[in-house]
Amino acid sequence: MKQRIRVVGIIKTEDGVLVLKRNRGRSEAPVFWELPTGKIKFGEQPEESMVRSLAEYTGITAKQIKLKDVITFLALEGSSRLSNLYIVYEIIADNVKPNPRERYTGYKYIRDYNTANIRLSEASLSVIEIVEGKVNPGRISPRDTASSVTIYVDGASRGNPGPAGIGYYIVDTNGNTIKQGGEFIGFATSRVAEYYAMKKGVEQAIEMNLDTVRFVSDSLMVVNQLNGIFSVKNQDILPIYKSIQDKLENFDAVSFTHVNRSENTIADYEANRAISEILQQKTSD
Repeated sequence: MKQRIRVVGIIKTEDGVLVLKRNRGRSEAPVFWELPTGKIKFGEQPEESMVRSLAEYTGITAKQIKLKDVITFLALEGSSRLSNLYIVYEIIADNVKPNPRERYTGYKYIRDYNTANIRLSEASLSVIEIVEGKVNPGRISPRDTASSVTIYVDGASRGNPGPAGIGYYIVDTNGNTIKQGGEFIGFATSRVAEYYAMKKGVEQAIEMNLDTVRFVSDSLMVVNQLNGIFSVKNQDILPIYKSIQDKLENFDAVSFTHVNRSENTIADYEANRAISEILQQKTSD
């Protein structure tokens, strides 16, 4: 499956978030708007690509740039599916009045994308929803993996390293709970627990015979590494990472999405419940 990798910037002012009107190219092409977006050229780091693209297409010079998130989704291109990976940056700039050129013909700052009366691209809509924390976990839209199930996972460690547990929470397209649970995994660091949680989520998806599935975690490290943005260098998680990669061969398509901890409370509860139960048993003994 082909993969398209893009960098995308979030620039906020008191007037809202910056979006740009795409050059239609062909006159019959639909008009839509998007966040500042660019391709990564050969030899560039994603952050370098974001700074360059912003300057080339909008005339804005980034003063500060910070990695915000990474999202993945599938979309149709012609008759085939295309995997999309978007690396999202928060950007602070001195000059926030763009001079659109080349790929863009106009700009706006919007406060509410639902009432802005503009057509946002699916990718930009995905990014804005995640950044604003307005993602509905029960709704599957065209930008998501063509999946009937979303699996939330979380790992916890009391002491880091210390007693550790994992939790998972599985919902269908209507947001109805299919299954949830947790396990005590012994003495581990939080990053090991997060990886074991993802491994458990993948194993649950295999047991359910899913072809496509969306995995959700509040660990940006795990999501970035599984999306190929960051390499895995820690020897304690490398075997778990490789085990997950091997198991992904069981699916037609998967996506890994990062959310805030506040959007992953059930999986977090299951992980901590598993730890508490074991500690209570030991206290009783």
